[in-house]
Amino acid sequence: MAAEHDPQQMTRLTPLAEATARIDALVKPTAPRRVAIAAAAGRVLTEDVVVAAAVPASTLALRDGYAVAAEALSDATSYAPVQLAPTQRVDAGATLPAGTDAVAPLDIVVERDGRFAAIAPVAHGDGVLTAGGDLGAGTILRRAGAVVGDKDVAAFAAAGIAEVAVREPRVCVAPARAGRDPIIMAAVDLFSSAVAAAGGVIRRAADCAAALADTEADAIIVVGGTGAGRHDMSVRVLASAGQVEVRGVALMPGETTTFGMMGQRPVLLVPGRVDAALAVWLTLGRHLVARLTGGPSDTWGTRATVARKHASLLGLAEVVPVHLSGDQAEPIASGYWPLQALVRANGWILVPSESEGYPAGAEVVVRALP
Repeated sequence: MAAEHDPQQMTRLTPLAEATARIDALVKPTAPRRVAIAAAAGRVLTEDVVVAAAVPASTLALRDGYAVAAEALSDATSYAPVQLAPTQRVDAGATLPAGTDAVAPLDIVVERDGRFAAIAPVAHGDGVLTAGGDLGAGTILRRAGAVVGDKDVAAFAAAGIAEVAVREPRVCVAPARAGRDPIIMAAVDLFSSAVAAAGGVIRRAADCAAALADTEADAIIVVGGTGAGRHDMSVRVLASAGQVEVRGVALMPGETTTFGMMGQRPVLLVPGRVDAALAVWLTLGRHLVARLTGGPSDTWGTRATVARKHASLLGLAEVVPVHLSGDQAEPIASGYWPLQALVRANGWILVPSESEGYPAGAEVVVRALP
């Protein structure tokens, strides 16, 4: 909770797990809406996507050739070719004529005196997609809570599904103060891209006060102004307009992170360093957006062993950038991440607050960076 004497000052660092639990308690999923499938990529489904009718509705040719009854060609050879009617010629994607069950490929069909014949047999079902071969009526393509991928959009379109129900929270991302501080704006852009990739719709504001006043936003993220510097005012602004729930998190980097509420809208105040902003996104920001979308908050990880010892401070959870090569994860920064380390990193690990780090050879889970 906020300190009584000055909300901008920190009196206690809240454990990361406790900060996450506070987000869980206060942040609710946004209302679902129906969108055209072209706009669904990256969004989280709020209901199962179910196929209404079999796909395809009729048997189709999978290749160019001649539609045939396979049994009629069972004895076809170059010495005893089987005659084919010109009307049996089909192109890939065409509906097979009645009485046929296979497509003879063009390379086994020969022309002799203007007549066409097959010189080899084909098996029943060869070169065709039977009715319902892709999808049966009632098939569930994707479950509620899944993130829609580009391949899903293609599959939905091919199945004749025009729209789906999703959550797409509107998130206002802003710098603490108006201006073009390059580091702050780099962190703002980083957060904006990450939120969009997680299924949010980005809104922008000029500064902290304008962001907190954005009543169209479902959540607010402000970068900068969380420290005790002479111009740091983000926490005071939030305290005067809303409610500070967590002031300071036991997270390195990112100790001055603050979480609060503007009525029903969650607010995350993020330190104005790129490395700290990234660490906050990985541990808290992504979790907050997942609460809004109802989607997964974690990402797949790769098991690896620590290439060299990494020491951490007890009492602080630490996000450590690593360079993953094969099954070896090399820690490449601690505390502050130089830009060179940020560029070189291709994954990250989390050292829990009760740990003093990892010895060389320890097994860890390496997760992807945005």
